[in-house]
Formats: sequence, C-alpha cells, structure tokens
Amino acid sequence: MKNKAASGSGPSQRQLRVGELVRHALSEILSRGDLPDPALTRVMITVPEVRMSPDLKIATCFVMPLGGKDPKAAIDALATNAKPLRGEIARRVELKFVPDLRFRIDTSFEEGARIDALLRSPQVQRDLDGDEPDQEDEI
Repeated sequence: MKNKAASGSGPSQRQLRVGELVRHALSEILSRGDLPDPALTRVMITVPEVRMSPDLKIATCFVMPLGGKDPKAAIDALATNAKPLRGEIARRVELKFVPDLRFRIDTSFEEGARIDALLRSPQVQRDLDGDEPDQEDEI
C-alpha cells in the first residue's frame, strides 16, 4: 500500500501535530526571551506556522516580526541562533529526534490582503450582486 503523504495529498496528522508542538515551543522561547541574543530580544516575532518534513527531521518555521519591520534581519538572527533554539526545543518537546530548524518569512498576510483586494474588485462585486451583463453588452 502506498503512503498517502508521499502521494502529495498533504501533510500527515503526525506532521501536523509535531509541527504544532514545535511552533508552540518556539513561540514560547521567543516570547519569553530565553535566548540572550539582543537581535531577538529587540523585536517580537510571531510564528504562524511550522511545517515538518515527512521524516520529521526538518522543521520549516514561517516567522514574521510584529509590524513587519525588517523581516530579513529577524530571519538572519533566527538562523544564527538555530542551534540554541533547537536545544531549547529539545528541552520542551519530547521527540526522538529534534528537527533542524529552517526559517522563512511568512507571506500569508500579504496573500490574504491580495485575496481581499480581488474580492473587493468591481468585477467580483458585480458577480456577487448577481448583476448579469446583457448579452448585447458582451458583443
């Protein structure tokens, strides 16, 4: 029998559960300031999502500084502190292997704003209101 996760049907329940555990631990570490790096203590960082690889050895952490100010610097600071962050996660989450951490900028807010703008466009509003253009207008 073929593995469902390998067929591209999305993450398994296990990947989702472990991703949430890592996300909660990482959020707690960053919010409490458990790392002495001043680059991380100066800015509040949100962690909206953590995606786990199918073998649970790599955690891709999507992060965004509050206010969206200088996300590149936040990613660089997190990447520099990946090893101590991994150690803190190991203390908080009971896993056989602690995943390697990869950090990416979260673009879900921009994507949501783009979809909102599309939904508010006059063409979509016309379709939602049910105003059908006359067939003569289309010709």
